[in-house]
Order: sequence, then C-alpha cells, then structure tokens
Amino acid sequence: MRLATWNVNSIRARVTRTVEFAVRESIDVLAMQEIKCKPEQFPYAQFEDAGYEVHAHGLNQWNGVAIASRLPLQDVEHSFPGMPGFAKGHEGPDAPLEARALGATIGGVRVWSLYVPNGRGLDDPHYLYKLDWLSALTEHTRSTLAATPDTALALVGDFNIAPTDADNGDPTIVVGASTHVSPPERAAFAALESAGLADVVRPLIPSGFTYWDYKQLRFPRNEGLRIDFILGSHAFAEAVTGAAIHRDERKGEAPSDHVPVVVDLDLTGPEDDDRPMIFG
Repeated sequence: MRLATWNVNSIRARVTRTVEFAVRESIDVLAMQEIKCKPEQFPYAQFEDAGYEVHAHGLNQWNGVAIASRLPLQDVEHSFPGMPGFAKGHEGPDAPLEARALGATIGGVRVWSLYVPNGRGLDDPHYLYKLDWLSALTEHTRSTLAATPDTALALVGDFNIAPTDADNGDPTIVVGASTHVSPPERAAFAALESAGLADVVRPLIPSGFTYWDYKQLRFPRNEGLRIDFILGSHAFAEAVTGAAIHRDERKGEAPSDHVPVVVDLDLTGPEDDDRPMIFG
C-alpha cells in the first residue's frame, strides 16, 4: 500500500493537480486536509474516473478533510471520541464540532486524516482549543492502542506543529512569540507520540520541510516548516518500507502551500530485518 497525506488548500481549486499526482505516483490512499468545501461540493468525478472511492467531511468553506482510496473505505467516522468543538465566543463542552478528523479502515489499516487547529496566536482562544484538541486525540490514541495494541493505526495530516528546531526554517516563527513552535504545542506532539506512535518518515528522511508560506518568497528561500506528518503505531511502523516528501509539488502554477508526504507499506510479507528502525 502507498499512503499519502496532503493539505491541498482547496480541493476544487486543485483537483486536477491532486488527481494527477495520485495517479502518477500510484497512490493507493490519499488523505487530504483543508478541502474547503461541503461533501456535496467535492469534485468526486475526477477521482472516480481515476479509480478512487472518496469520502469527504466538510461543513463550510473552511477546514474539511477527505480520504480517496483505491481500496474499500470501511468503518468511516467523522470525528474521534472526545474531540472538542470550537466557535468564536462560544465556551463550554457543547461547542460545535469542526470538520477536522476523518477516520476509515482501509486494507487493515486504521487511517485518520487530521487537520489540527492552527492556534492563531498564543493569546487566542483558538490556541487553547488546539491544545485541548490534541489532548483529546492523545487520549483516544492511547485508549485505542491499549485495547488493541496490534492495530495498524496511522494518524496523518497537517499537525500545525514543528516539533523540533530542525523542523522550522521560517525566521518569522520564533519560540516564545509564535504558534507552531511553542513549548506547550511541542509537548502535546511529544505526548501524542508517547501514546504509542512514531513519526515513520523522519528516520528515512531526516531533513526537509512540508509547508512554505506564500508570502516573502518563503519557498525560493526554503524558509519552510515541517508540519505534515504520518504517525504510526508499532504495527504500522513495522510495515513501512519507504517514504518521500514531494517538494516539487510546491512548484508550478497555483500550488498548495503544503506538499504531499508519502509512505510505502508491506502489510503482508514476513518481517524483514533490513527494514528501517522506526521505534527505537
């Protein structure tokens, strides 16, 4: 199985480019974020013509997640248990849920396409929402793996966190002054990993970014962030045989500000001692 994640930054604006990438790179499962449309507005036809089944979850022109797959999508969920909601000026446990999480079981792998809240600013209510959202995701992950430790679980998407200094090449993103790199956000990312997940791409591709702001020539200067990840359980990580960050997708006409991250999986073969060590 070849699994990819990509914040497409409006699927209707970039459907041709997205489908062409999926076909060219033989992607079996593509998790998308920031689709910016309702399900009835999603451009299904181009995906279906290319052999993909699609499930989309969106509520308006913001946020939104989707999964396109050449394999059947089973046990689809639109949010994970305990996921908090958010609305400006709305406090409390009954805040409306946003379209930020879509789960499906595909070929024996439980895949979640995730669009973690941005945070906006360190003094913004959205920042506390981001931390609460990550805490709930961590608790769900921990309970899932405690109940079924052999589950091949993959949390993929735009995490809006650069967990180490090496993941931040943008001089305007400063620890102590900016979201994405603040100690609480980095601690939340580490807590998610400690719940039983590993970044399965980093051991194979130790450097490189996945996002470059459209402003200030960030891409030509390579002043980017690594904020798009594929985090996998032990069973998932053991199946990883390769990975790629498709930097060139940031080039060309009207690109997304993010690029695809891809992993190859061998879910059927015997253990191979030559495979990369993901869990240390």
